[in-house]
Amino acid sequence: MKKIISTSKAPKAIGPYSQAVEANGMLFISGQVPINPETGKIVEGGITEQTEQVMQNIKAILTKAGYTFDDVIKSTCLLSDMANFSAMNEVYANYYPENPPARAAFAVKELPLSVMIEIETIAVKQ
Repeated sequence: MKKIISTSKAPKAIGPYSQAVEANGMLFISGQVPINPETGKIVEGGITEQTEQVMQNIKAILTKAGYTFDDVIKSTCLLSDMANFSAMNEVYANYYPENPPARAAFAVKELPLSVMIEIETIAVKQ
């Protein structure tokens, strides 16, 4: 059975999808963009600030569902420009200091709301 996960500490879905869905001990977090849930606006700054906000949004959803970053097994990072990969990677690495998850990272033509980054995440209860 699937369970819909929703928290006000992460941005509301901007389309017909859930923030996350849990099923069979797995948590699937929809792609998170750098929207500050308190203001409903994209954070100001560059890729560093945007990546930090995305990771905070992911953390809020993980926490609501009873997971942590240690439970994350896969991330997919979508970037508006691969020139931002290194700066994104520096922020991302702070959240996975040991045993980081599997990951794919690639540039796409355009992201929702013209943001610089979107990250989707899969976690599993150990």
